[in-house]
Amino acid sequence: AQVYGREPEDVTKNMRRDAKVINFGILYGMSPHGLSVATGMTMAAAKDFIDKYFQLRKTMLNYLDSLRTQAREEGYVETLFGRRRPTPDVKSSNFIVRQAAERAALNMPIQGTAADIMKMAMIDLDKSLKNRRDTHMLLQIHDAVLIECPESEADEVAREVKNVMEEVVDLGVKLTADTSIGKNWGEL
Repeated sequence: AQVYGREPEDVTKNMRRDAKVINFGILYGMSPHGLSVATGMTMAAAKDFIDKYFQLRKTMLNYLDSLRTQAREEGYVETLFGRRRPTPDVKSSNFIVRQAAERAALNMPIQGTAADIMKMAMIDLDKSLKNRRDTHMLLQIHDAVLIECPESEADEVAREVKNVMEEVVDLGVKLTADTSIGKNWGEL
């Protein structure tokens, strides 16, 4: 809604997808130049947007700063579930190497936690769908899972998948999952 200057109820699925790209891009260190290229904003508008973004999300800025500090002082960052990534290159004398290591250090705890959650969801989905003889998880890409089932069970399976994925962990905020049904991947 903020990206497009609209009321939340007027945001479309495509707008949400674009805003997600912008949101995560900024979180992972997207520059004003990168934002202007991604959105068509002027450089000045992109810089202003990033500044406003972090003014509104001071807690997020503090979190990112704490990750930078942890990466330098402790030599690693970790996911919410304790999976660690060493960060030795954040101390590199080479600016390009150091900047890349810092972006990776900011990215890993968030993306890694999402990957951890997806792995847990797939384990729970496997258990939940076990008794459905003709239902199979075929493919997982990022935060999506492709499931094949009989057409007559598609609505029921979609509800079950949505429930399992939304309930896999309690983060203090509600996870939401969208489902789509189609005869092939192209229809989704």
